[in-house]
Amino acid sequence: MAKHYDVAVIGAGAAGMMCAAVASGRGKRVVLLDHASRLAEKIRISGGGRCNFTNANAGPANFLSENPNFCRSALSRYTPQDFLALVKKYRIAYHEKHKGQLFCDDSSEQIIQMLRAECQQGDVAWRMPCKVGAIEKTEAGFLVTAEGGDIACDSVVIATGGLSIPKIGATDLGYRIAKQFDLQVVEPRPGLVPLTFDGPSWEAFAPLAGIALEVEVSTGGKAKGKGKSGGHFREDLLFTHRGLSGPAILQISSYWQPGTPIVLDLLPEMDVAEELISSKTTVKKQLGNVLAQWLPARLAEGLLTANGFAPDARLADMADAKLRKLGDAINRWAIVPTGSEGYKKAEVTLGGVDTRELSQQTMMANKVPGLYFIGETVDVTGWLGGYNFQWAWASGHAAGSSV
Repeated sequence: MAKHYDVAVIGAGAAGMMCAAVASGRGKRVVLLDHASRLAEKIRISGGGRCNFTNANAGPANFLSENPNFCRSALSRYTPQDFLALVKKYRIAYHEKHKGQLFCDDSSEQIIQMLRAECQQGDVAWRMPCKVGAIEKTEAGFLVTAEGGDIACDSVVIATGGLSIPKIGATDLGYRIAKQFDLQVVEPRPGLVPLTFDGPSWEAFAPLAGIALEVEVSTGGKAKGKGKSGGHFREDLLFTHRGLSGPAILQISSYWQPGTPIVLDLLPEMDVAEELISSKTTVKKQLGNVLAQWLPARLAEGLLTANGFAPDARLADMADAKLRKLGDAINRWAIVPTGSEGYKKAEVTLGGVDTRELSQQTMMANKVPGLYFIGETVDVTGWLGGYNFQWAWASGHAAGSSV
């Protein structure tokens, strides 16, 4: 005989534990299943082990989806301040870093234990590690085939995450379940991921690995299928042996479309061409030395070489037209990535269960009563900086309040 619960939550990460805690707090009998042996590994490794658990400024504009208005309802009903109240209730010390990012002072383990404690208050049953075999719709609800015995339940919540960071157990189970029930899935791809460059376009820059600076980066066009213009961010950039990384690149990677350029402004506070031209009569230095006043010396030399300039050429001898070309190469450097570092380095997965298949109030599948999808499994992806955790909390809370 299958053991009966009101709700089976599959996936014991951020969204799954939040959903289980909220549902059990309403008196529902909840079982939480996960194939991993270690609880919430993605929370554990986030923020360098201190968990960037939300962003004080999180709102719908910070999320990408093919249905961009979908996230509004859940985000408005469970805000960063609501999650912060829970953090304060457990007396977890935290601090704000760059642009509203909130981190634990001590360890991400505190967030995991907080969510576990919330689940325990509602007597949530745990099955870990536990592989889920099949999910079948029945007249009474659902039958979940799982290690340790089958589960009969009224509702099933899919909180299995995306494909990012496979070494900690990421799988496509959520997408397979969606397809089993004839729900559309927006093609997944890596998000918040370093970008790579191959061939001659990167040859001059590969030796610059390790150089970092603040830049402005944009996609320079329309973000396909996102219902809004391409991204534009001012953040730190990092040169790597294979390409570009750092917060600026992770942010823009979610908007970038293969085969299109990203545009970098390496000196966003300065019109480089105008500065060089106006300095010609007063500055007697070599071009490389002039640029090295504003950029890391190795980067200045690499940019000059890549654009056909001799670093030892004198600024005073350069034609205005050439200096404008150099200014463009620094303020509007357009370069086409050949790919990304893939799911192994991606912080999130773009795409997922098409939100047009779900209720924005409850996260339930419109044509499969009792079946819910939450968190990263869904086609809602946040910016870097705590936004994706806020979506996990908000979508988990929405489903947990409804099941």
